[in-house]
Amino acid sequence: MNKKHFYWLSLLLFAVTLGACSSNQTEASSSESSQQGTSNLREKPYREEQFLLGTYTRLSVYDEGKEAALAPAFARIKDLGDRITINEPDSEIDKINEKAGIEPVKVSSDIYYLVKTAKEYSVESKGAFNLVIGAITQLWRIGFDDARKPSQAEIDQALTKLDYNKVQLDDQNETVYLEEKGMIMDLGAIAKGYIADEVAKILREEGVTSGIIDLGGNILVIGHSFRGADQKWNIGIQDPNTARGTVIGSVQGADKTVVTSGVYERYLEVDGKKYHHIFDTKTGYPVDNDLASVSILTEDSIDGDALTTMLFAKGLEEGMRFVEEQTPKGTDAIFITHEGKVYITSGLEDNFKLDSESGYEMAK
Repeated sequence: MNKKHFYWLSLLLFAVTLGACSSNQTEASSSESSQQGTSNLREKPYREEQFLLGTYTRLSVYDEGKEAALAPAFARIKDLGDRITINEPDSEIDKINEKAGIEPVKVSSDIYYLVKTAKEYSVESKGAFNLVIGAITQLWRIGFDDARKPSQAEIDQALTKLDYNKVQLDDQNETVYLEEKGMIMDLGAIAKGYIADEVAKILREEGVTSGIIDLGGNILVIGHSFRGADQKWNIGIQDPNTARGTVIGSVQGADKTVVTSGVYERYLEVDGKKYHHIFDTKTGYPVDNDLASVSILTEDSIDGDALTTMLFAKGLEEGMRFVEEQTPKGTDAIFITHEGKVYITSGLEDNFKLDSESGYEMAK
């Protein structure tokens, strides 16, 4: 397949690629309305990259004189990442896991909100998204050097530790308690979405009106494109069959987030078979269906993060129906199958554009 590659300086973007929308805007771009509100925006942004959250995180600020906003934004990413991870000792989530079956653990308001939201999604999805999937993810360790395919006996044992109803929350004291020893909370499927939203808050508090947050798989755009107040960002949709940075098409958005989950991100190969990192909580194995990736376009990245995991597990038909019938207006999805077909929800019919050279085709 011929793929169209988008570049961020010399580096490929890790999830989607962003640019200014220009189709049917040639005349408008030079008009007074296009220039209104952009006099304080730079064509070349203040941009910084750091390796955090297990990936390259990139922040871009287009407001003139707002370079200083990058420092507190990156500090927020590091702080939250350190408190949420289960792969480093002494994080708040690690402390919850250590006290499983023993006693409740008081956590910060940030972490309590995240845990509570994760449980709500677990209940709503009936476990398709599961905040205590850790007993399975820690067995497989996909994405880490010690990744392996566990035995069936190990998987069967881990499956007994996935009951999200055994997560007790105390709103008044902001405590979290895992009722059964051996339960492991893992918020990897929702954490980056929450962090992206928090970074956006910091940047807006610092006076940023136009910017891009890229947390690798989670893209959030603040305001409109630097090219004009009437021009939205183009947000590229990742090709699930190639490395990050290769896109199959794009959607337009302002103050929106696009979150993508797919088989391309992390996987383990054993005896010629690939096992990806999105697990079926009923079998303890990676989800096995027709989907290669799911992308969500919505307002809050925390919702996009949880939904991509949930919808991937639900599969194409049930996932499409869920978005159309049970999500707020303005939330839409793009499903890409292993056969190279692209399905979109109704809200994207006049928005999503498929790259003619992508090698993919729109489903009928």
